[in-house]
This record gives sequence, C-alpha cells and structure tokens, in this order.
Amino acid sequence: MPHDPVNRARPVVGQRPSIACIAARRAGPSGESHLIAMHEEGAPAQPDPQGTASGLPYRPERAALELAVRRLDEAERERQPAAMCDALAGIARCYSSLSAYPHAMDFMHQALRWSHALGGVDQRVELLCELAELSCAAAEHVEDDEEDGERQARNARDLARDMAFEAAKVATHSADPHWEIKVLLRASDALDRLGDHDDAATLQTRAMSLMMRHPEVSDAMIDAEPRSLDGRAM
Repeated sequence: MPHDPVNRARPVVGQRPSIACIAARRAGPSGESHLIAMHEEGAPAQPDPQGTASGLPYRPERAALELAVRRLDEAERERQPAAMCDALAGIARCYSSLSAYPHAMDFMHQALRWSHALGGVDQRVELLCELAELSCAAAEHVEDDEEDGERQARNARDLARDMAFEAAKVATHSADPHWEIKVLLRASDALDRLGDHDDAATLQTRAMSLMMRHPEVSDAMIDAEPRSLDGRAM
C-alpha cells in the first residue's frame, strides 16, 4: 500500500487559509529539505472545492473546478501518488484561475508532498516552480487595506523565494541540461518578480554557463517551441 504523505481530512467549508508558511526539515531518503506549508492556527485546513464550485455561477472556471473535484474523488479511492499529485495540482490550478491564491497554494502544497512519493524529480520541480509563481501572484494581489495584508504579502514572497531556490537546487540532479536550463530561467523569472534581481541574475548566469557548455542545447531552445517542464521524460 502506498505511503500517504498527506493527512487528508475533508476540509472545513468556507475557512479561508492564511498565506503564512514556514520551511520545515524532514528526514527523507535523499536527505533533502522538504518545504512544508503550515497554517498559523494548528493543523492545516483546506477549502472545500465542491462547495466552492457549487457556489460559482456557471462558467468555464466552474466547470473546470467541478471536473477537478471529480478527479480528486476518484484519486482518493486508490490513493496512488501520481493520481493524487495530478488531481491536487489540478484543483490548485483551478483556484489560481479564480485568483483564489491562498486556496491554490494549499492544494499545490499537498500535491508537492505527494510528489515525493513518486521518486523522480520532474513532477516535483514542476510543482515547485508553479508554487513559486502562485506565491508571487498571491503577494501581488494582496489588497493594501486587507487585514494583515502586509504580513501576508511578505509571507507569500518568502515562500516564492524558497520554492524558486529549491527548484533550482533539485534541478541540478537532472542529466538533461536542456531541462535544467528551463528550470533555472523559470526560477529566475520568479525571483525577478520578487525584486531579487541579484539572485535572479545568478540563476541566469548558471543557465548561460550550461548553454555555453552545451551549444547544441542552446540551438535547440532557440529553434523549438516552448514546452512544459513535465513534458520531458527522465
């Protein structure tokens, strides 16, 4: 029976999560640090996607969320890591399309936890990049007059920074320089959005160094159409 990395109790409807997140170290087979979202009040409580979907006017976003909820219900019956990871990430993307960034971040964190059970790095790095980008968006969309808005924006920026650096770190385990370059540039973009221009430039320099060592990769990136990170097979 697969290891269950997430304590999946059905969430409390209508409870809005905070963006506060901390990095916690867990001992894993590879000794890497696992970055885990924590709520400020006790155990994490995620929103109810079914309740959210039923409360929306009928439009493409609602249809997509309802489909994602059905996929999660199916995945929860088997609790296979790959299916759980995909289903949770799908709900996170639906919340992101609705600009519900705290909810999106919660579900993306759950997907990230499940990705550790898959063994490879492809899916994990894709989710790290997505979570960094979600956190950037969350920080940018915090209202100035919102309660604790400044603190929420700061926490979101800190999380985005952690995810971007973790993605760049994990990508070094890849044997594919083409893929590693794309990860570095994506993480660099996130850092640049945060105003961390020096760190963004450092990652860009790493990417340029790889391009110089692998000119065939550089030529392929110029000629090829962009593709998602998870389109590469390890």
